[in-house]
Amino acid sequence: MVFAAPTPVRAAGRLLPAVRPVLGAAPGLAREVGWAAAHLVTYPLGALPGSAARTSRRRGSAADPGQRGLLHLDPAAATTPILLVHGIVDNHAIFARLDHLLRARGFATVAAHDYGLLISDVARAATALGDVVRRLARDTGHERVHVVGHSLGGLLARWFVQRQGGDDVVNTLVTLGTPHGGTEVARLGRLVPLLPMARQLEPGSAVVRALAEPAPGCRTRFVAYASDIDHLVVPARNARVDHPDLDATNVDVRGVGHLSMPHDRALAHEIAALLSRASERGEHTGPDSVTEPARRPSRA
Repeated sequence: MVFAAPTPVRAAGRLLPAVRPVLGAAPGLAREVGWAAAHLVTYPLGALPGSAARTSRRRGSAADPGQRGLLHLDPAAATTPILLVHGIVDNHAIFARLDHLLRARGFATVAAHDYGLLISDVARAATALGDVVRRLARDTGHERVHVVGHSLGGLLARWFVQRQGGDDVVNTLVTLGTPHGGTEVARLGRLVPLLPMARQLEPGSAVVRALAEPAPGCRTRFVAYASDIDHLVVPARNARVDHPDLDATNVDVRGVGHLSMPHDRALAHEIAALLSRASERGEHTGPDSVTEPARRPSRA
C-alpha cells in the first residue's frame, strides 16, 4: 500500500484551526507588550516616596462640559466618589487613562489608593482599604462610593465588601482581571520568598474558599471583567464572580490583556457609562446593563 504525502494545501488546512486562536490573540498580545513597556515608564511616578498607602483625590471642575452634563442628568451619579485600587506589585499609575476619562466624563471625585508593594495578607490589606473607603465617603459627604479594582485590588475590595461589612458603603465594585477563583500562576510564588501573598491567591486557598461561603443580603453590585488572553489569571474563568448570593455581572473581554485592561479606551468608556447609571441610592439597571464594546472580538 502506498501512502501519499500530504500536500502543502492539505497540511495548512489541518493546521489552520490550531493556529487561528493564536493569530486572533496576536493584536491583543502586542498591545499588552506595548502597555507593559509604557507602564514601566510611568511606574516610578506612582512609586515616589510617600505614595505608598496613601489616597490621592482629584476633583473635576464644575466648569467642564462633562461635569455639567452628568450633573444635569444625574447629580447623585456625578457626585458619588470613585476609588481606584491597583494590583499586586503595582501602584496608582496604571489608572492614568481611566482616571482622566472618568473625570472628563463628569465624575466629581476620583481617588486612588496605594496599599504598598509587599502586603502579606488579604484580610489585613482589605481592612486598611476599608478604612480608606469609609474615610472617602465621610470626607465627601456620601453614604456610598464606587470601587474599581485591578487584579489583586479587586480581590481586596471584594473581601472588604463580602467579609467585613463593606457592602454598606460600596455601591458598585468593578473588577478587572481579578482572580476571584484564584490563579494557577500563584503557585509559582512559592519559589519567590518576597511574595507571601501568592499562596492566598492559589485556586482552593483559604481566601478563595472563604469568598465562596454564603453572603446573604450583600447590597453591593459586582461587575467582573475577564480577559480571554489574561496571562496572570489562569484559567481565565477564575476572573468571574460566580456566587449565588451576589448581584454579579460577568463580562468576557476579548483581545485585551491583563495589564492592558486599565488602559483600554473602550473598556474605560464602558466603566464610565456603567457608573453613570448607578446612583448613590444603590439603583442600577440589573445584570444585563453592561454595554457591548468590551465584548468586541479580537482582530486577526
